Parts: sequence; C-alpha cells; structure tokens
Amino acid sequence: MKIISTNIAKPTTFIWNGKEETTGIYKKPVDTPIYLSKNEVLEDEVSNRVYHGGYYKACYMFSAEQYPYWKNIYPDLEWTWGMFGENLTVSNFDERKVHLGAIYKVGKAVVQVSQSREPCYKFGYKFGTQKVLKQFIEHGFGGTYLSILEEGHVANNDEFVLVEQPENSLTVAQLFELLWAKEKNQELLKIAANSKALPPKKRMFFSKYIKE
Repeated sequence: MKIISTNIAKPTTFIWNGKEETTGIYKKPVDTPIYLSKNEVLEDEVSNRVYHGGYYKACYMFSAEQYPYWKNIYPDLEWTWGMFGENLTVSNFDERKVHLGAIYKVGKAVVQVSQSREPCYKFGYKFGTQKVLKQFIEHGFGGTYLSILEEGHVANNDEFVLVEQPENSLTVAQLFELLWAKEKNQELLKIAANSKALPPKKRMFFSKYIKE
C-alpha cells in the first residue's frame, strides 16, 4: 500500500434543516507532508469531536481503487482525491486483506488499523443525496480509521510496511459488513468484541449481539 494523496480540510459551512453547520469533509490534496498526531491530523478541520477525531479515529484512509466505482455512479461531481473525507488516499489498499489491529510503519509514523467508517448526513450532503449512505454501506468498502501509535509526518509515495499482524482478527471489509449486517456472524462478533484495536464502546456494541 502506498499513499498517493494526503488531504486536509478547512472548515466549510452549510445549511442543514435550517441551521448552519460546519464540516471537515471537504478535504483537498496538499503537496506537503501532513502530521499524524495521537488524536487528529494537524491543521485538518475536525468539526464535531463527538464523532470525529480522538485516539481511535485520528486519521481516515480510503482506497484509490474504489474511486472508479463511485465516479461511474456520480459522474457530475467535482472529483479530486479526498472526496470521501479521507486524510490518506492509498493505492493497493484491499480491504479484504488488511486486518483490524494490524500495525504499519508509514513515513515517520506508526499506525494501527482501527474502526470502520459510519457515514452520516454530511457525506450525503456532499454527494448531493442522502441515498449515497445506503449505497456506501451496501458496496461494502468503507475505508478505515487509524490509531496513531507513534506520531510523525507522512507524505505522498510513502509506503505502508507491515510491523505486526494480529493472530486472530477480521479484515477491514469483514468489520464493515459486521457493523451493518442484520444477521451478524457469531465468530466474527467474538473477535471484534475482544479486539483492543476498537474503542470500548464499539466492543460493547458487538458484544451485545453475541448469543450465549
């Protein structure tokens, strides 16, 4: 996997249900390295810290290989890297092969694969329709958040070098599917509920679906 675009956002305001709101989803490519800190990407807008930022959502990465699929569905949008609100657009990122809890060295930072993206109305607003939320979930490739184990700069063309592969884990794609599935796989639930790569609240969420 290799970074092909680093993206950050300035605060953008929009009107939703008659109220002015601020978002950091309008990320744009930058030519300079970006700094991954423990709780956020420095100089990147994090408007709602209840749902964004923090240790388990410090940085969001998305696969460049998914872009053609979405460009075909929404050809009239103004497409640039960072379209999905990701800080890192990554090539050769196959979510069916990358595992929850895996640790990578990238640039000067060390990162760990963390929780799944849960798209909200701001994502729908950016795409011009709230139906994109259902499409995004059904497509099954939602990217992943990263926890930052060692802070540092990352830049375009930096490659992800695997440092540690968890022994008993599920893939990024499996985790995303498990999050939204009506009938949840019991074995995967047990793995997710015990993964320290996930925040405690998310582990509790999965544990509630485990059948005794």
